[in-house]
Amino acid sequence: MDLEINWTQFLLWSSAISLAILLLTLVAVPWIVARLPSDYFASPHRHTLPKSARHPLLLAVFTMLKNVVGFLLLLLGLIMLVTPGQGLLTILTGVLLMNFPGKYELECYVVAKPGVLKALNWLRARGGHAPFEPPPNR
Repeated sequence: MDLEINWTQFLLWSSAISLAILLLTLVAVPWIVARLPSDYFASPHRHTLPKSARHPLLLAVFTMLKNVVGFLLLLLGLIMLVTPGQGLLTILTGVLLMNFPGKYELECYVVAKPGVLKALNWLRARGGHAPFEPPPNR
């Protein structure tokens, strides 16, 4: 009987976390997409912050926190593949937050898909922003 209560609590907590991540994603994705420059994916290299906007300590702390949150979302997404929740979306969000070699090329590959670029440009149009320029053929 005690084991059943633990599973019930686990499922309730995982469902609540899943719902919170879904709501956060619904708010964060359009906000981030609207703030990227329209040529973000058309550039041969990833955009970076201007040197004057970087303070080494703050940049290191921000990068570390971003990677930790991304890794936690990746783990939660893997758990949500077998429990209630939107596991694939959470995994994707976690991967996009983390820094790793080849990430920009992966982003360009995904955005090059016609349906993805169309959806991103729809989000940008709703916010009154210019559409993304498509990534070059790689």
